[in-house]
Amino acid sequence: MPKYVIDTNLYVEAITTDEGNEALAAFQRRFAPLLFQHSTVAQEILAGARDESGYRAYHEGWISPFEDLGRVVTPTHSTWLRAALIMARLVEGGHRSPGGFTRSFLNDCLIAASAREQGFVLVTRNTGDFALIGRVEPSLTHVPPWPER
Repeated sequence: MPKYVIDTNLYVEAITTDEGNEALAAFQRRFAPLLFQHSTVAQEILAGARDESGYRAYHEGWISPFEDLGRVVTPTHSTWLRAALIMARLVEGGHRSPGGFTRSFLNDCLIAASAREQGFVLVTRNTGDFALIGRVEPSLTHVPPWPER
């Protein structure tokens, strides 16, 4: 049975829309034992807080449940190196220009490297970026929301 990591864009939808919140909650109910959170996703969620109170609320609602269960995926040194290799391969293949990476895309490379190394399926609406990453990292498995068992 695969393990899943949910990408930041789906948490943003859950935070900002009732539809997104309901869809994420339904997925979490069905797949609870198989869900993990990536520390890069946690950082992106928390960076969206407008103040310390918002930070605490986001942490309590979206991050703490995974911490309490010991289900946080944190990149290792080799993961960071793999993310850099993904970027080098994208430049070499003409898919990106040197220095043509946004912070968000750099984070996507890090999430992809972790998912690949640890065998996670990434659930994301950002299929374009991850399909591009998949051109040079073919063992990455990503799916659009919301997969069925």
